[in-house]
This record gives sequence, structure tokens and C-alpha cells, in this order.
Amino acid sequence: MLDRPLSLESWQLFTTGYQPDRSAFSVKNVALPSFLDGLCTHDEGWGPLSPTRYDLTPCFEYSVLVGALSWIAIAGFTARIYLLTRFAQPHHLGRTAWIYWPCQIFMALAAVTAGILSLELFLSESASPIYAWGVLSMGAAWALAVVLNKYEHDYEIRSSSAIFAYYAMSIASLLATIHTSLDTGSRKPIIILLVALMSILTAGFIVEGWPRGSTRVQQLSGVGLYGKANLFSRLTFFFYSPIIKIGLYRTIRLEDLAGQLPQSMTTAAVHGKLSSAWNVQVRRYRAVTATTPRSRWTPSLFATILRSGWSTLVPVLISRIAIVLFTYTLPVFLKLLLSYLEDYNNKPVSYGVTLAFGMFLSGLFGSLLNTYNRYQMLLIGVSTRSALISMIYRKSLRLSARSKNESSSGQIANLMSQDSDQWWDAVVSLSLWISIPVELMIAMWLLYNLLGWCMLAGIFTMLAMLPLQAWQARVYETMQAEKLRAMDQRVRLTTDVLASMKIIKLYGWSAAFLKRILNIRRQELGALRRIGVVQSFMSIVFISSSLIISLVTFSVYALWGGPNFTPGKLTPQTVFVSLTLFSMLKGPIASLSDATTSTISTLVSTRRIQNFLMLEEVSDKDVLRFDKLPRDPLDPVISIKDATFSWTGPVDGSLDKPPVDERSSLLAAGQDNDSSSSEIPPTLKHLNLAVGRGSLTALVGRVGQGKSSLLSAIINDMYKIHGHVQVSGRIAYVPQQAWIINRTLKDNILFGNAYDEIRYKHVLFACGLEPDIAMLPAGDMTEIGERGINLSGGQKQRVSLARAAYDDADIYLLDDPLSAVDAHVDKHLWQHLLGPTGLLRDKARLLVTHGIHHLREMQQIVLLKDGMILEKGDYSELMSAKKSFYRLIKEYAVLERRNSHPTLKTDKKHGNTGRLTTAPVAAGVETPEYLTESGETSVDEELTGQDSSDNNTEETVARQEFVDEKRDTKAELIAAEAMKQGEVGFGVVVAYAKAASLKTTITIVALFIVAQGCLVATSLWLKYWIKQSKNTTDDRPPSLVLFLGVYALLTLVYVLIYVVVMWLALAIARIRAAERIHASALDKIFRLPIAFFDTTPLGRIINRFSSDMSAVDIRIPNKTLDVLLFGISVSSTLLLIVFTTRSFIYVVPLLLLAYWGVVSCFLGVSRTVARLYSVIKSPVYQHFNESLGGVSTLRAMKIEDRFVQANAALADRMSNTFLCNMSSRRWLDVQLRILSTVVLLFTALFAVLGRESMDPSLVGLTLSFAMTITEEVTTLVRNFCDLQNQLVAMERVLEYTDLKTEAPETTDIALPPSWPSQGRIQFYNYSTRYREGLDLVIKHIDLDIAPAEKVGIVGRTGAGKSSLTLALFRIVEAANSYWAKESDNSQAFVTDVKEGADSDRVIEEIQDEDEEEDGGRIEIDGIDISKVGLQDLRKRIAIIPQDPTLFSGSVRQNLDPFQELEDVELWEALDRSHLKAYISSLPGGLSFEISQNGENFSVGQRSLICLARALLRKTKILIMDEATAAVDVETDELIQKTIRKEFKDRTILTIAHRIKTVMDSDKILVLERGRVVEFDAPGKLLKNEASLFHRLAEQAGEI
Repeated sequence: MLDRPLSLESWQLFTTGYQPDRSAFSVKNVALPSFLDGLCTHDEGWGPLSPTRYDLTPCFEYSVLVGALSWIAIAGFTARIYLLTRFAQPHHLGRTAWIYWPCQIFMALAAVTAGILSLELFLSESASPIYAWGVLSMGAAWALAVVLNKYEHDYEIRSSSAIFAYYAMSIASLLATIHTSLDTGSRKPIIILLVALMSILTAGFIVEGWPRGSTRVQQLSGVGLYGKANLFSRLTFFFYSPIIKIGLYRTIRLEDLAGQLPQSMTTAAVHGKLSSAWNVQVRRYRAVTATTPRSRWTPSLFATILRSGWSTLVPVLISRIAIVLFTYTLPVFLKLLLSYLEDYNNKPVSYGVTLAFGMFLSGLFGSLLNTYNRYQMLLIGVSTRSALISMIYRKSLRLSARSKNESSSGQIANLMSQDSDQWWDAVVSLSLWISIPVELMIAMWLLYNLLGWCMLAGIFTMLAMLPLQAWQARVYETMQAEKLRAMDQRVRLTTDVLASMKIIKLYGWSAAFLKRILNIRRQELGALRRIGVVQSFMSIVFISSSLIISLVTFSVYALWGGPNFTPGKLTPQTVFVSLTLFSMLKGPIASLSDATTSTISTLVSTRRIQNFLMLEEVSDKDVLRFDKLPRDPLDPVISIKDATFSWTGPVDGSLDKPPVDERSSLLAAGQDNDSSSSEIPPTLKHLNLAVGRGSLTALVGRVGQGKSSLLSAIINDMYKIHGHVQVSGRIAYVPQQAWIINRTLKDNILFGNAYDEIRYKHVLFACGLEPDIAMLPAGDMTEIGERGINLSGGQKQRVSLARAAYDDADIYLLDDPLSAVDAHVDKHLWQHLLGPTGLLRDKARLLVTHGIHHLREMQQIVLLKDGMILEKGDYSELMSAKKSFYRLIKEYAVLERRNSHPTLKTDKKHGNTGRLTTAPVAAGVETPEYLTESGETSVDEELTGQDSSDNNTEETVARQEFVDEKRDTKAELIAAEAMKQGEVGFGVVVAYAKAASLKTTITIVALFIVAQGCLVATSLWLKYWIKQSKNTTDDRPPSLVLFLGVYALLTLVYVLIYVVVMWLALAIARIRAAERIHASALDKIFRLPIAFFDTTPLGRIINRFSSDMSAVDIRIPNKTLDVLLFGISVSSTLLLIVFTTRSFIYVVPLLLLAYWGVVSCFLGVSRTVARLYSVIKSPVYQHFNESLGGVSTLRAMKIEDRFVQANAALADRMSNTFLCNMSSRRWLDVQLRILSTVVLLFTALFAVLGRESMDPSLVGLTLSFAMTITEEVTTLVRNFCDLQNQLVAMERVLEYTDLKTEAPETTDIALPPSWPSQGRIQFYNYSTRYREGLDLVIKHIDLDIAPAEKVGIVGRTGAGKSSLTLALFRIVEAANSYWAKESDNSQAFVTDVKEGADSDRVIEEIQDEDEEEDGGRIEIDGIDISKVGLQDLRKRIAIIPQDPTLFSGSVRQNLDPFQELEDVELWEALDRSHLKAYISSLPGGLSFEISQNGENFSVGQRSLICLARALLRKTKILIMDEATAAVDVETDELIQKTIRKEFKDRTILTIAHRIKTVMDSDKILVLERGRVVEFDAPGKLLKNEASLFHRLAEQAGEI
């Protein structure tokens, strides 16, 4: 310790402001209780400071450092034992003997030695009694530690933090005690025992802290690095070093990070805790509203989160206060050091060195504790985010019909990706509301001791800024909510558009939807611009506040701060300690801005999540469901008695929300808020229906009559108004639009069920999937793209049927699955799966159908009209009744007119009558064209077109075996997301700067430098003023007007520059960059070829436009500003230090080298982990979007739990990667803080050692800046690394902008205004493929379609029918044409292959697949369409697509997105498409809002709207791609009449499953394997019994 006493004046000046009377601190003058006097008999008294030595008093050391700490340890050990035995679970992995027993021995020896020492102290006459009691307490603590250590080894796999911490404190206290004992001349036995005790503890400490990674216990535990680390490793983040080392030698991989998420933070663990607490609040709310309907109390999710996590939050908040105390010891040391430098002759050098090391240790401990505290808050935040994601996901699976309409999938995705993400760092900002007041109070108290009452000027200045703070909070909350609403709309519309990009391209609507999205984007950026203006103005408060406060305070002090309000004297201590405090105040004051904005953002986001979680759920009471079949086989499995259902909820006078009726004809009569809810009629009314076990029931009726709604009612998707519904048995549901997930074909069928090979093969055969699987590159292990993009409509439906069939349920709800398949496939499915002889013959089947050819075999037929059961009975009963059903059959059933049934028809070729084949389906069953939407390959094998036979079975098996030999077991359509490696390219930074404007960027940097110059100038001016004050006499003081004027001027310039800089950055440059980057990326996405969307998951693209774009909007500009601010500040500080203490220049290279080394190690890991995290996030949102698409199926089949677990696994993987990313940042924090405290140490040491030659004012200025360098350097490097990580988002967006686009929208080809005026279509040796490298799907077609000719296109699934129509719109280009190659992006992401040879090989393989032969051309009215702009081409051809797609928006926007037509024309088109009456009945008519994906219209109604679109586009060519597949035969006939009437002078190409639809065509085009097989009049083809068309018509029952 020190060899001279510490002056009480120096020690107490800071806390009192005056030089105290030394006698006041004499122990004799302090009134203490008598028993305390008896405990301390030493001359120095209780202390804490010795009056004669630079040391603590012995009584203080033994009582506080030894005794009090021991009692704290005893309390902590006792609590720890209780917690372990009460709540923890033993790991049962045994103990590590070589650690356990030495620890036990050393702790026992320490207890015994402490007991002996206490006895020696009791017997010593010179020792005070408190010595013995203190040591005895230590012995008791170590004895209890022996017990605790046993439990620690039983329950934990790591070193005990409590024992570890007590080891460190005991050793430190014993060191101080031994020094004091030697200094005061204690007896030799006591010193020997103290040394022995310390030696024992040191040995035990080494064993306790020894790394245990190689031990059997830790290796078997499977715990991550954090879970294995001891307290020291956690404080210094040394535990993360293995990952840092990996990053030095190679690129971090995902498996390197596996298992780092603590078990207590898994989704399953954290969701249960938060969800339980929230459910308690919700139940309480329901109870309150039930008893007090007018009660305004609502549960608070925000408060619930805080309450549920109080046990972890409280220690974090307490440690936050401890950090503040550590931080504010630095100004105390600074004041003492400056006092020493002014009077160094009276104090030894050791005194100054001790103060320098005191500053170092105080800064170091505060830094370590701060980093550890931040990590603990991070753990809490990540846990909360995981819990919220799980709650949102689970809630989305339980939403009622009305709630679904209130929350689109895009909005819910935003809740998961944006709102829940607010919580990962929310705890940090929330903790500031505890630490900031404490910091302000301590700083103000210290300032009071320096400046006296003048510090009140600073307080009043600060208080004057509070109203601005409140105003900003209120305005920011409003603007943030406005921005989030606009973002929700943008993401929702973007999701809709990207999901239907093919339809948009077919219609040529890209420009219209691009404009709609950009308009919403402008609203979003408008809110962000206003936020930027507010932030720039508020920078006066949050950035310049410390300077303004110091100006006001110093001004008052200089004018009236002396005795009796005389001018105060400015000294180095007064000025520079005050400046240090003001600079330290900048932290909490500036943090007020971050805390306010972050807290408001968290509150707004949490409130949005809360509103979602409060939405109505489906009621399990509406439908009574039992998993088991009724005991009595005669009891119905589905029983509906006098039941009425609605999509809009019970009629209670409060329903003013838009309905979500997917099928009802009068679904939304009450949408208008002014209309009475009584006008909303139920969708289904007074239903009575019973479905028996093993029965086959058909639901028939026109479009919009409630058929699909009835199935939805059974699976509890609708509101039951009254009645009784009971379902007994497990349900399998097949929706009308097949739900396919992005997994392998096999996974889509098994769907989580155990694999049973025999049953699996039976299902494949029954669903006609065997030939399809035979043609897939990897068989049933082939990956199916998102939304089944690489399957045809028929294949998707059969996969959906196979999933249901494999589930082996008791009840099958089938929503018109046969409408998507060809006639011969229909026949096969009926015979082998659905019909009386099919695989499901013993199951209850409720089949919605628009076809009538199977009705004869139904055991029960239900005819629905206007939501009511009009007729019910079997076929013969209904025909005998001769009512509506009879008229329907007589008018439209070919089979009834022929009085023959297709399944009993004689097979002329084989002479088999009524034969039901049981052999596996042959090639005659629907032949697949793999990737018929995205084009992975095509069928080359010859098709027989015959019914199933043994020979055909053998051919199928042989072909299957042949394909197996060449099968690629890694045939993936959706490749893993590409991830770049290494540094974020400088080009990314330049791209952002250019988007923001280079001129503006340079201006911002220059102004930052000028502002920092003003800030340093204010301090230099103060230093100059101090020097002038010293050099002038009291009778001629320097001019206060000059001093204050210059100081105020510099402050004013600094403030104004900062406001301008923030305005330029946040309201100009940021908005410009965000607008340009988004518009560029969106425009590029709209221009990409359709192949890109076929092979890229929607979630991956949406991730770019949600979270990545959020980084571009907010995080990148904010981090850039922080880097500029702190970079310039740190640079000026280092220059100032070097200028002041020239010796420091020798340390600078070493420090810079150390900084560079630390940052290099960090960036090597952080960049990669950040990229991994960006990649890992996409599957979470992709899985979520998939789940929302099939929520009805999940609920019907009661498999929500399986998907919840999958969501939890994906969320845990995301949290694990995120935690590793944040851990690397905390590792960086520790290293930087240690280096920064080293800077402070050397600065102070050089000042002490060079005290004779240095100006105290200059030293004070330097040290006041150096005091802040720890936080500034740490913040600078962290923000720089964060900026690097955030630029990954920019990099990911730019990836898409670099892709190749399709052909231009317009060209310089001058087209006649009326082109095409005739409608002649000519194919010249035309071939095409979906993507480069794939097989041809259309092969060498030569075709001439005359003007106004009606051509029916038929062929089996995969024959190339839809591909031909896509070619007309140039969705696919002619093979090997210029644009086919120029728009090919297959090599775009071949960038991360390590070896150049491998990359070259990949590219060569792709190039080798190209066929050099010419792909031919298509001409319309003599003009080669490959030379016409895509927009010009697509807007001049009309199409009614296979998938009737509607978009969010009004009916008017769906019909006329360019708003070019009058309402009269729209109504006319609706009238001709038989929708006018229906649309006019909707609230708002043409302004009626269509839900996402058109969910408030039936599929048939959507088809009619598509017909209306075609009617509005007055072109000479119309393409109908399976246009009437989803409508009933009666509506189909009406549509055909409309087409014949309205399009009589146009060329029409019609693709249809129903052969009857094209029987009246002028010509029939028969395609097979992409080639033209037949092209002639239907009459001629039917006469030729060998023709393929004849066989298809025969199978369809048309002949």
C-alpha cells in the first residue's frame, strides 16, 4: 500500500466541497454504541481510512472485508442450496472426482484453518475481538461451502458461481488483511495462519476455476459453451473463444454453432411460462367483462411479460445500478488525480500511481460487469421473442373466420418478423429507465459538490427539456404506428403479388401493381421522413444537451458561483471534472432518446401483438368432436340437426367487420358499417344431415350455394348460430385448392405418420401416383416446390388425396378433388380410391362435386341451394321425385341420356365388361409432366393410353426400376439459400452512398468533422480561460463577456450543425436511399423470369422486403451515423491525448495493433454468423406462411401440435444462431473495454510520471476525454461491426438486383394500334423449356390457327397444354433463343464454391445441357412475338387462367387495375359473366374489398371474375386454361354460352378437363409428350377410333 497518509482534504473535498476539520473524523469524537467500542480496540478505530497510513483500518478490514462478506456468502449459499434442492433436477452424470474431492478438501482445510486463526485471534491480547469474529465467519462460510459444493456437483455441470465469487473475494480481502498485519506489526503466528489460509484458498480457487470441457460430465451433458463456462469465463466471455478460433482458420458453419441455446431458453420452456401468465390475464378479462360489460380494463401483454420474468429481471436491474456506481467512481479518481498534479510535491509518486490503477480497476470491473449484464438482458430478450413467436404461431392456428379476415398472413408475418423482434434488445432500453435516474442523481450530487448551487442551473435546463421529450414520445408513437400500418399493407400486397406473379405477368399487370406497392411505400417513407425531422430537431436535446447544460452551468458559475454570489473561480478540477461529468451525462441523456424510441416501439409492437392475441378464436363447443367411432355401427359419424352457420359470427348487433365467406353467395351483406347486422343472413340455414359409417355422400349444387361451406362447418371453421353438430371419428380433409408443403413428395403423403410400406404403396396406386413417381428425378424423395409449384393441378390434388388416404382416418371430407384431374384419372380415382370399390370404401366420405357422372353410385346425394338442403336422398329417390335434381340430370348428364354407366361400359379393345382392375395403375393413368409449372423435366416414354392391365403393370415396374438406376437422390427444386463469404464488399457501401446521393453523404461527413471541431474547441477554450485566469491578477480579471460569448457561440454552432446533419441524414439521405433501393429491388423482382419464382421460396423473397428492407430503412442509416459520430470523436480524443502526452505516441501503435487484431477476429466470425442468421430466418417465415395456407387442414386433422413443434424447432435454431451472433458482440465488447481501460491507465500513468513538465489544465482536458474513450471506442467498434452485419441485408437485396431479367417491356417495333386485328397464330418448329438445362416441354410444333378459329386443346396431364399457352405470352421463351439464355439465372449464385475448378465444372455441366438447335418462333398476325415488348404482347392477349386468382383490394381494382375503364363497362362485363346480381348485393358494389387471395369468394366465383376480366380485354385472342374446372355443369354451360356469344369473332384456345367443353370447337389439338399428335375437326377425330381424342372422349363418356 502507500507509504504516506492520504490527506483528508483531498479525499473529502469531492464529497463535501469544503476542507473539513481533521478532528471531526477522529474516532473519539464519533458517538458509537458501547458494544462496538468493545469489538474494536485498535488505535486507528473503525475507519474506514487510517488516519496515519495510506490504508484501511484493521477493524474495517476484518469486520467488512472479511466478516460482512462472509455473512453475505452464508446467506447466498443457503439460498442456493434451497433453490437447487427445490427447483433443479439432478443431471445423474456423476461427479468429476479429480475436481470434486480436491475442492472439498481445500474448502474444509480453509474452514479448519480459519477456525484455528480465529482461536489465535481470540487469545491474542493485541487483536481486537472483531478480528476473531470476522475470521470465524469466514470459516463458517467455507464450512457451508462444502455442503453447497456437493449439491452443485449433483445438479450442475459447471463451476459454482457462488463459490467461485467467494473464492475471489476471500483472497482479495486476505491480501489486504495480510498487508495491514505486516504494516501494523501483528504477531508472527497470526501472519503465518493468514498466509496459510490464503494459500489454501488460492489452491482451491485454481481447482474450482479449472476448465472442465474435457471432463466426462460436461461431454455427456450436451450443453453449449455458455452452459459449461465458469463465472470468470462468463464475465470475460472467454468461453466464446473456441468459436472465434474456428473463425480464424475457416468459415464458420451452422454445425459449429449448434447447441449453444440454453435449455431454459428453448421455445418449449419459455412459451409455457409466458403463455400461462397471459392466459391468466385473459381469463380475468373475460370474467370482468362478463360481470361488468362497461369495464375499460384490458390485460396488458407488456406488463405480463415483465411480471412473468421478474425473477431474472430483478438481478439484472440491480447489477445495472452497480454498474452506474462503478462508472461514477472514475470522476472521483480524476478529481483526486488532478488535485495531486497541482500539489504533487507534498505527495509521493506511489500515490499518483495508485490513483491511476484505481481508475483502471474501476473502469475494468465496471466494463466486465456491464458486458455480462448486457448478455443477461439479451438472454431475457431472446427468450421473450421466442415465446411471442410461438404464441403468435399458435394463435394463428386458432383464429376464427372473422379474426382471419382482420389479420392477413402478411400482417401476422410482420408480427413475427418485426414486432416480436423488438424484444430482443427491449430489456436493455427498459433497464435504462432504472439506471438513467440513478446516473442523473449521482452526477448532479457530484456536480453540486464541485459547483455548489450553480448546478441547479443545469438541472433546470434539463427539466426544461423534458416537455420536448414528452412531446417527442407522443409524436413518435403516432408516427411509428402510422409507419407500421403502411408497412403491413406493403408487405401484405407484396406477398399477394409475388405469390401470383405468373398471373400478373399473364395479364400484363406488372406496372399497375408496381405502382400500387410504390404508393404504399411512399406513405411508409412519408411517416419515416417525419420521424427523421422530429429526431433531427430532438438532437438538440439528446446529442447537444450536455454541451448546452455545461454552457448554462458554467455561465452561472462564472457570474455568481463564488461566495456571496461573486464570480466563481474556474480551476482545472472544477472545469475538467465537471466536463467529465457533463460528458458522462451525455450518455444517460442521449440514452433517453434511445430508451424513449425503443420503449415506444416495444410498446407499440407489443400492443399490436396483444391485439392479435386478443382476437376471437374458434369455439370448440360449436362442433362436438370425438376421436373414436360410435359404439353402435348404425349411429352416424356426422350428425347435423337444425344447424345454422355463418361466416360473420352470431347476429349480435356488433358485427361490422368484413366477412370471410369463402363460398357463401350472400356472405357480406352486412359489411357496411351503417347497415344493420340483422341484414347479414347466415350462410347455411336449418341443416339436417346424417352421414353413416362407410357411407358415400355427395354434395351438389351451383357455385356459391354452400357446398364447401358445409365442409367448413363440419371442421369448425364457421360460426354455429344454433343447432347441434357432432362428429365421431378422425377426419381427413382434402380442400378444393390442394395444400402442398415444401418437402419431398413422400413427406407430403406421410405427413408425419409412421412409414408403412404396404399401405404406402397401396395409396400410391389408388391415387394414380406411381407413374408420376417413376418419372421424378428422385422418385418420391423429389422435393416439391412451395405451393406445389413443380406439380400440375391434377398431381397436386392427387398428392392431397394420397395424404388423406394414408392418414387412415374415419371420415373423409373431399372438396371437389376430381375437378382438377382429367377424365381417365377421374375414372381411376373413383374405381380405386373414392368409389364403392376403392381403398376408402369402408370410410365415411362426404364429396363435394360439380360432376354428375358418379352420382348414380352415391348412397346419399344432398342438393344445396341458397345455403339450405333442397333435396336429399339416393339417386333413384331424387330421380323419382322429378324436382331440381331430376332436371339437372336430364339436361346435362350424358350418361343419363345414354342410360349407361362408365364403370360398367364394355371395354371394346379387351372385351372386359364391368371389370374392376386391381393391378397397379399403368401409364394410361395420368402421365406426369414433372415441373409442369416450373419445368424440371418432361416425359419421354411412350404412353399407351390403355386401361390397366398386367402387361402395363410390368411396364410400369420396369420403367420404375430403370428410372431408379439413374435417379438423383438429391433432386432438389429449392436450393439452399446462397450465402456469401468474407467481407461485405466495398461496392455495397458505395451502392448505399450512391442511393443516398454522394454529394449529400460527403456533406454529412464534412459537417460531422466541423461539429466535432466545435466540441473540442469548447474544451480548449475552457482550458485557455483557466490559464488566463491564473495569469491575471484579481483586480484585472479576464472579460467574462468574452469568455461566455465565445463559449456560447461555439455551443450554438455545434448545436445548429448537429441539427442540420441529422436532418440531412435522417430526413433526406435516409429516405432517398430507402426509396431508391426498394424501388430498384421491386422493379427488378417484377422483371425476373417466372423460373426464378418457381425455384425461390416466397418466404425468402419476402424476407428481403420485410426484415432486410427494415435494415435498409432504419438500422443501416442509424449505424452509419453512429460510426461517423464515434469515429470522429475517438479520432479527436486520440489526437488530443498524443498532443498532450507525447509519450503516449509509443503506445498508440501497440493499441492500434491490438484493436485491429480484436476487430479482425470478431469480424471473421460475426459476418458469417450474421449471414447464417439471415439465412436461418427465412425458413421460420416460410413455414409460417405454409401453415397459414393449410390451417383448415391442420385443424380438421388435429395435427396442429406437430406443426407447432416444427415451428418451435425452427425458432430455436434461429435463436441459437442469433445468440451466437450476439455472443460474438459481447466478446468484442470485453476485449475493447479492456483495451480502452488500458488507454486510460497509460494516459493517467504518463500524466503522473510527467507531472513536472505538464500543464494540469491540459492533463485535465486529456483525461476528461480519455475517461469517455472506453465507452466511445467500444461503441464505435461495435457499431462498425453492426454496420457490417447490417450491410449484409443490403448485400442480400442487391443480390436480387443483379439477376438477369426477362425481355424488355417495350421495344422499338412499331405495332399497329389494332394488333392483332385478325387473331392468326402460327407456330414454326417451336420448342421450349421452362429453364435452361431442363428438358424440352414443347417439341418442334408446327401449327397454323386461322383467325377466329375455336381450338380445343386436349391431352393427358403433362402433355404440354398449359406450356403451349405460356409460350404465347412469352412466360417461357423459345429454346436456345437469345432471351432464353439472356434471362437464365441458373449460374447467378454459383459464387461460393471454394475451388475454382469445381465452379468451372458446375458451369460446364450447365452449358453442356444446352441444345444448340433452334427453338423456332411464334407469329401472331405475321409478327414474330419474340421481337415484341412483353407488355405490348401480354396486354393484347386475353386469358382465363387455370388458377382463378384475386388480389387484396376492391372488385374494381381486380377488374381494372390501371383504372382505364368506366364503371358502366365493368358492370356490363360482370353482367355477362353472371356476377352482376351478386356483386351488386355486396356492400359498396365495385368498391367491395376482396380479402387476401380472394378468400371471401368461392373458387367458382373467382373463375367468373376472371371471365369478366377477359370480357373487358377486347382482344382478338382468348386463352382459356381449365377455366371452368371449378364450376358446376350448369354454370359451365352458361359460361360456354357467353363465350360463344361474346367471343364469336375471336380466336379462342380452350384447355379443358371436360371433353364436352371443347366438343363444339372448330378444331381439336391433341398434345402428347409436348408434340402435336392430332389437329383436326372434332367430328373427324371422333370417327377415327384409333385416334387419341376418340379414346379420351370415350373415357369421358361423351361417345
